Amino acid sequence: MTPDVAIALAVMAAVSYACRIGGFLLMRFAPIDAPRVRAWLGGIPIAIMGSLLAPALLKGGPAEWIGFAVAGGTYKATGSDIAAVAAAVLAVALVRTQL
Repeated sequence: MTPDVAIALAVMAAVSYACRIGGFLLMRFAPIDAPRVRAWLGGIPIAIMGSLLAPALLKGGPAEWIGFAVAGGTYKATGSDIAAVAAAVLAVALVRTQL
């Protein structure tokens, strides 16, 4: 690895860490009991999941579509997002080995 690449990686890591810790530090001053803040914090996980999974759903094939269906069914049955993700990953892996 050249020194330029090492410096670039170190700077990117520092900026990424600053962004993450900055939000954490700023939230110290926000009243969490405010209804708008609580609603905003409650909406963040689904927004992140949607932004990460929408391209896979739109550009994916049968394996991804089955994975989404399995995830939805598992979440409805168990109420656990971790179980839904695990079941979806397993379903996609099984479908891909069969194709």
